[in-house]
Amino acid sequence: MKIVVIGGSGHIGSFLVPRLVRAGHEVINVSRGSSPPYADVPEWQQVRQVTADRDHEEREGSFGDRVAALGADVVVDLICFTLESATALVESLRNQTEHLLHCGSIWRHGVSLKLPIAEGTESAAEPLDQYGIRKRDIAGMLKEETAAGGLATTSIHPGHIVGPGWLPIGPLGNLDPGVWHTIASGQPLQVPGSGTELMHHVHADDVAQAFEKAILHRDAAAGEDFNIVAPTALTVRGYVSIASSWFGQEPRMETVSWEEFRRTTTPEFADSSWAHLSRNHCMSIHKAASLIGYAPGYEPEQAVRESVQWLIDNKQLTVPSLLA
Repeated sequence: MKIVVIGGSGHIGSFLVPRLVRAGHEVINVSRGSSPPYADVPEWQQVRQVTADRDHEEREGSFGDRVAALGADVVVDLICFTLESATALVESLRNQTEHLLHCGSIWRHGVSLKLPIAEGTESAAEPLDQYGIRKRDIAGMLKEETAAGGLATTSIHPGHIVGPGWLPIGPLGNLDPGVWHTIASGQPLQVPGSGTELMHHVHADDVAQAFEKAILHRDAAAGEDFNIVAPTALTVRGYVSIASSWFGQEPRMETVSWEEFRRTTTPEFADSSWAHLSRNHCMSIHKAASLIGYAPGYEPEQAVRESVQWLIDNKQLTVPSLLA
């Protein structure tokens, strides 16, 4: 098939595009062209690159028609963040392509009520911020579009995406690189809350796998939405313990109040920690496994360790001791 990937040079696309090439598809990557993919593999030599400024072209009302003119059988949209943007693309692609796949987020769910959180259930409260609200609304629009007999659509909702080339969401639910220095040196780590809060990571290649399988199993995936995460979720306490062992250290934690935690870090890191830990997410992948054969290859700690190892090897993360 001819497959257009919008935003294919990012976290997910760096793994998805080579997968699609290896499967024999003709692949077109639509991106700003401002950054290379995270994984420099030979498959990229077979990819047609189309440079586009989505924001500018959407303001002019031309982006959707430009994508439609590429004549793809399948369009994968990895960088859509508003209902208006998604709706415009659907209207341009209706009757022009066979399948549109959208990248959402598990943050379309708010605070957990029952675990694991399954699609189409009341397992979680309403989303907490505009990002989550928009991802929820886009997924709902796509489902309605397909149910009404329009464009076949699928929404894929990853957890906290991990991979080589960027910092993972760490044990405190933020991107503070100092957390890794504290853990690697065996110093006490101040943890807000109880330490039992959950985060659900996923390797970028497993997200890519889900998109590939949804494309392969179009009839089963059409009109559906899927949680895409690792087989298990990490508690803060478990995450600290596992990460400490990588550096030959015993886990040392001090639980503190949120007020005290905010006094010891930046507002940005504190807000990120609250956003991740207050949701307390653990997602079910039963639907994706049963309908499209999703089978994640990485446990969360494996994905995180690979990311941390890459950062250390490439001198983008400084720690006092190397991974054991």
